[in-house]
Amino acid sequence: MLHTDFYIGLEFFASAGFVWRCTDVGTRTITAIHIEEGRDASWYNGPPYPVAETVFDEYDLPGCYLSLDDAIDSAIHEADTSGHPGYPHEDVSRMFKEMWNDEGAIKYPNKGLLRFDRIREDGELLHPYAALKSNGDWMIRLYLPFLHEYAEMSEIDFLALPIATDVDVKRRAS
Repeated sequence: MLHTDFYIGLEFFASAGFVWRCTDVGTRTITAIHIEEGRDASWYNGPPYPVAETVFDEYDLPGCYLSLDDAIDSAIHEADTSGHPGYPHEDVSRMFKEMWNDEGAIKYPNKGLLRFDRIREDGELLHPYAALKSNGDWMIRLYLPFLHEYAEMSEIDFLALPIATDVDVKRRAS
């Protein structure tokens, strides 16, 4: 969806098919509340709301849909055209295990840094999935999906890399 598609009160789908209701539209973000099935509607009266509002930024909005059918169509199109190799089950299991079993990953204060893949100088795609403290500095744990390899990089070095775009992924795929 585009930022211009949103208005206060709009219900939409995002993040694993959950239903959200837009509560505010800013200049580049929207806020929304998660509508839980079976929960009494009075929880969603506001503002102010007794449930947490979540900010959706310009990177989140394209992952929002007016219907589940739209979400499915988009996922199929993305899989057919993106060039991204995806994540094998074994690698997803390892990343989740490390993400939740390592104390450092749970306490990492800059979780927003782990939201976006980045592109290394040689064009390789880097997927951050956890962070660990090592010798007083944070190290970002990375998965390289095209190579099926793992790596680590200092937080500051990872932060300096550009966020990966669809063009970067297609370039790497070719």
